[in-house]
Amino acid sequence: MSKTEKRTQILSTIIDSIKKPPETTTFPFTPLKLPEGFRGAIIMTDADLCTGCGNCVRYCPANALELQRKSREEFRLIYYPARCAYCGQCEESCRNDAISQTNELVKPTRDPDTLVIILKDSNSNNI
Repeated sequence: MSKTEKRTQILSTIIDSIKKPPETTTFPFTPLKLPEGFRGAIIMTDADLCTGCGNCVRYCPANALELQRKSREEFRLIYYPARCAYCGQCEESCRNDAISQTNELVKPTRDPDTLVIILKDSNSNNI
């Protein structure tokens, strides 16, 4: 390919890219629109459905969930968003459909250790 052909090809590419509208989003000037099916923050859809069986904790590949158990009826389910891979395995493994993922982003923080969410606390006293 000669220099003239290369320059013609480059010029053609530049003209085509000028004609096309931008492919980027308008965020942060408008609200971010996440696609349908986006796997975001973990929430407890119905805390009464959670029995503390531990399936979500057992099958979480990122160790983002922790089950602190005092007795069979008294337990605390803790979620660590900084560890979460947002794979959806916790939602799939919950046999009672107590856990699900929202279409929302987790709030940003400078210190991930402070970002701890208690999904269910069946005991009012500390465990």
